[in-house]
Amino acid sequence: MSEPRLQRTLRIDARGLAKVLGDLEARVMAAVWEMKCDAPARSIHERVARRHPVQLLTVVTVLNKLVAKGLIRRARREGLLHFGPRYSRPEFDAYVSRRLVEGVLGFSRDLVTASLVDVLAETDPDALEELSRLVNSRLAEEGKE
Repeated sequence: MSEPRLQRTLRIDARGLAKVLGDLEARVMAAVWEMKCDAPARSIHERVARRHPVQLLTVVTVLNKLVAKGLIRRARREGLLHFGPRYSRPEFDAYVSRRLVEGVLGFSRDLVTASLVDVLAETDPDALEELSRLVNSRLAEEGKE
């Protein structure tokens, strides 16, 4: 499967998926994942419209943009176009996380590493402990080779 095409900029102040997708794209993508199976645009629109007033045609346009970006697949079934995710949410999150880290480390490896440790220490000491475990595990693996 080819890599998804995402915007090259990160929206730092945005929340969740909207950091790497537009706001409405993020809402539509979340609805597609929530559907649990491929669904027609109308069903996806109904799910999105519960929390965000939007026209059906706008959702169809966004779905087609997400198809072009390689995030959603589209197939005709029973005379209707059905849309479904090309990646599970965990697969997408892992891909975006890795790309984000690769991009941020290009900024200043030392500062980014120190900032990550500081932020985890301040906000989530358990995650800092997990990071330490992961680092030690990777170092042990590297030592075995």
